[in-house]
Amino acid sequence: MDLERLNRLASEFKSALDAQLAGEDRSESRLPSRNVVAAVCRHYVDMLFPLFFSSREEQSKARDEQARPYFREFESLLTHQICSALCFDARSRGERIPGKLEDCAAVQITALRGQLPDLARLFASDIDAAFSNDPAAPNHEEIMLSYPYIEAITVQRLAHRLYLQGVPFVPRMMTEVAHSRTGIDIHPGASIGESFFIDHGTGVVIGETATIGNKVTLYHGVTLGAFNPLEKDEQGQLRRGKEGKRHPDLEDHVTVYPGATILGGNTRVGHHSVIGGNVWLTHSVSPYSKVILMEPDLVIRNHFSSSDAPLYYQI
Repeated sequence: MDLERLNRLASEFKSALDAQLAGEDRSESRLPSRNVVAAVCRHYVDMLFPLFFSSREEQSKARDEQARPYFREFESLLTHQICSALCFDARSRGERIPGKLEDCAAVQITALRGQLPDLARLFASDIDAAFSNDPAAPNHEEIMLSYPYIEAITVQRLAHRLYLQGVPFVPRMMTEVAHSRTGIDIHPGASIGESFFIDHGTGVVIGETATIGNKVTLYHGVTLGAFNPLEKDEQGQLRRGKEGKRHPDLEDHVTVYPGATILGGNTRVGHHSVIGGNVWLTHSVSPYSKVILMEPDLVIRNHFSSSDAPLYYQI
């Protein structure tokens, strides 16, 4: 980053801090707020619950009425954060602030509103996936109330739509809020199909350009990462964003066990494949593949034995 850009950013942060300390609420100085973005995520998840619990016999109008109180607060908070993000993005680039920020944000909110039925459908499919794959889940309610991956994937799916709409800052802030609460790090750029399940979840990392098909299961500690994150273009600049394909693709019905690492934008795991625990994979595998490590030799020393020689067991 050049010195001029750094100075401009420093000036923007100082203006925001000065306005906050003075008790002012000038939209042109306000930065996107992590706390408010966290509230947006919380209201969004609350809003999906009545949609999910509505019986199939109910009319769509009744479901809309149930969700409306949640949506009003969600919409208001998100609108202000989008305005702040658009303003800060323009100012940090040294560009003119877009006129009628509220209208720009309203366009984004309207586009998002039309996607809520599909997001609710995906929410239900993820809960069903957990219930179908985890014998420790006694019912759907326990999954919704206690499974950390539900929060992580639900927030990521919302952030992904805003990411595709070109909203700056806010989508990544959303997924980082979920990351800090769940230990599951899913970039808003990742494209994830329906009926997605992460068992346990802690330590899972899914990169920006990864794609995941339908009915995929991951376990804790799985990484879908970049094999060469410092790849550069013809001008010697890092390939950034969704244009630089750096992360792998998983087709439908893939299962990846704990600790596995799958790297690279050219790496594709074929459908119905199983990737074993602790596997390091940097190349594609065909459908119905099973990728596992060779069985290790365990060395067990029994300190109560009369001999100091180790006992070897093969598993």
